[in-house]
Amino acid sequence: MELNLPELPFPLTAHGPDGHWAYADGVLTGRAGARQDRFVPPTGDALAPASDAPRLLGAPEGDFRFSARVTVGFAAAFDAGVLYVHVGDREWAKLCYERSPDEPTICTVVTRGYSDDANSAVVPGNSVWLRISRTGSAFAFHASTDGETWTFVRVFSLGDGDAPLVGFLAQSPTGEGLDVSYDHIEFHQGWPKDLRDGS
Repeated sequence: MELNLPELPFPLTAHGPDGHWAYADGVLTGRAGARQDRFVPPTGDALAPASDAPRLLGAPEGDFRFSARVTVGFAAAFDAGVLYVHVGDREWAKLCYERSPDEPTICTVVTRGYSDDANSAVVPGNSVWLRISRTGSAFAFHASTDGETWTFVRVFSLGDGDAPLVGFLAQSPTGEGLDVSYDHIEFHQGWPKDLRDGS
């Protein structure tokens, strides 16, 4: 399955389980099925297969800032709407708006063989803006409550600078599934001038 969104200069292709992805009137919708996730437990076997969740990904060129408002139909612990970056089978990262486990929270996961897992701020409600930025092999995660002022969450590196895949993911690791929507989708060339000044 392939989708072309007018906000993005690259096509998106579905990966993993069926996410029932659809786009209309500026809103992308998707659905995670029961107990679908994308995670490699750090306490587990590195050779075991990674769990899987619906992803819709494309390949931007150069340095960029990619953002969207994420609205999540929270029901179970760790339900999340996610912006996702992928550079290899065991090298990828998630910026999540997640019920973790009882409150909506900005969470991040960076996987280099194994996944790590870190909580950031609690953001009440069911919507928040998320942003992934890239320069070379470096990526930055930001979140915002209004889509204008951005709070720094994390910076890290992945891969060797080859073109990553970026896009959307939905997960429901402990639940029976959930619906996620993404709007105010934006894509801009270039890395932020300052990761911590709100821009």
